[in-house]
Amino acid sequence: MIDLPVELDKHRGMAAQKATDLRRALAEIENNVRELRERESDLENRMMTVPAASWPEAAVKARHLLNLYTASLPAEDARHRALVAALFDDFLRLGGEG
Repeated sequence: MIDLPVELDKHRGMAAQKATDLRRALAEIENNVRELRERESDLENRMMTVPAASWPEAAVKARHLLNLYTASLPAEDARHRALVAALFDDFLRLGGEG
């Protein structure tokens, strides 16, 4: 005789199933955020320890830093957001990418 696993979620009420689904989704999101923070930390450590070999490499570091700065700006700070966007356009134009 083969014992098949019992799907416990089928025996719960709808509210309990929804709560379980929410907990699972939240745990997955928290795991993804943690992994992203670890990868970002690794990237930033490499950016700090390895000097740029060219202007385009320095621009990559500057883009990252400016993205962090822009994320911290209040939504109503359109002037600084526009300034950062103009600088990104300059990076593309001067880097031969645009």
